[in-house]
Formats: sequence, C-alpha cells, structure tokens
Amino acid sequence: MAPLPPPSERSLQAAGARRPEPGKPSTSDLVKQLRTVAQETPSLVAVFDARSVAGERHLLSAWAHLGRSRSRGEPRLRDRGAEYALYVAGDDQLPRALAKVGISDSTLEMVVVAERPLDPVQLIERLHLESFPSAYPRPVDEEMLDRLGISPMERASVPRTAWEGLVLERVALVDLTAPAAHGTRAKH
Repeated sequence: MAPLPPPSERSLQAAGARRPEPGKPSTSDLVKQLRTVAQETPSLVAVFDARSVAGERHLLSAWAHLGRSRSRGEPRLRDRGAEYALYVAGDDQLPRALAKVGISDSTLEMVVVAERPLDPVQLIERLHLESFPSAYPRPVDEEMLDRLGISPMERASVPRTAWEGLVLERVALVDLTAPAAHGTRAKH
C-alpha cells in the first residue's frame, strides 16, 4: 500500500471520541449538532461508530472516492456527509450504510471526521463528547469486519495482515454500482 501523507498535509482529519456517559448526548442531539455545523461550513463533517472504522486509509480512501465521484458529476446523494457514509460503509444504500457505520444511542466510542479548516478535536468539544484517542485508530478485527459485512469466508482468503485491504476493496466497490438517481444497475 502507498504511504499516507503526513497528518499535517491531509485535508481530512479524524479523532477518537466517546460519550461522557452512555446515551448522552443522544444520537438525535449529535445529528442536530452535525447538521448545524454542516450548514455553517462547506467542510465535510461526520461521526462514525469507532467499531466500524479500519483506520486512516479507510477514511482517506472513502473520502478520495467521494471526491472522484462528485468531480465526475455523479453524486449519489445531495448531502455530502451522507454520501461519505456510503463509501466508509462500502455500501450503496444509505440505510444499510448507516446500520454498518452510523452511531446509535448505544454507541460509546466514535470517530469524528472533519475537513480543514475544521479541527476534529474542536468539533468533539462542540458535540459535547470527550476526546478518546484509543477509539481511533484501532486494529482491524473480526467484529469490525462483521459490522462491515465482510464474511468469514472472505477474510479466510487473505492473511490477517491484509484485512484492511478487504475494507478498502469494499470502499472501491461502491463506485462500481450505479448511483440510484441514474436508474441503471451497473456501470460498464
């Protein structure tokens, strides 16, 4: 795999966070706050369940695919943050994607993602969460692959050290399905 650019050169940054206590702030409060931030800035902001994020390459790959899709004039959804969730989940349907990577009231640890000039650490404070560096990045494990819909048979086909590659492959596969608005089933 290609080396990642140094953090100081990345336009997309992420940080681990957690709720100060279970269920608080509520998921609906977090979503409202995210929408407010998204309306104030053109920068992408997102929050994902940390158990579904396979590290920096995962988030950066999803972001790159999102950018390429939009630059080709092929957005899948109006909302860039929701479309980003499709790529992070490796799924072309938003309800399934959110079931894989989205947060719920039972989510304790999260990954807060923001494009510059926003800072994910400041965003954590604004969302009334606590910084929690051990939430992100975390190693790719069986639970994460299960959450992302990567079967035991798929993971048995590669060494454990290549599991991150299975996640990145899922991200790339989203581009092979046609955007729903275009009415076709596959790109040729």
